[in-house]
Amino acid sequence: MTMMDWNEYHKQVYAGLGEIGKVSPDIVKGYQSLGNAATKTGLLGPKVQELIALAVAVTVRCDGCIVVHTENAIKAGATKEEIIEALGTAISVNAGAALVYSARAMDAFAVKKL
Repeated sequence: MTMMDWNEYHKQVYAGLGEIGKVSPDIVKGYQSLGNAATKTGLLGPKVQELIALAVAVTVRCDGCIVVHTENAIKAGATKEEIIEALGTAISVNAGAALVYSARAMDAFAVKKL
């Protein structure tokens, strides 16, 4: 069962970005420059770059990023299993961050308890 019509959402994202680009093309150009700079050396290759981008997209909860980087990862040759492994890394990082921030909450508790 699909929770969202990702193809339609992808179109909506690009339409919204197109509107931003019409009003302020430099915003879109700046974003594209960042993306190009990140891949300039080519050391990781497109597939690894897209798997990293997809894992980050999940951690920052960006649906637009998820749909774009899922498609790009597939186009770069990523398998379902590779995507799941990258997502597993995102899940573990989020769990680790929650654990670290839980320690911060305990620190706040200790200070407030005084």
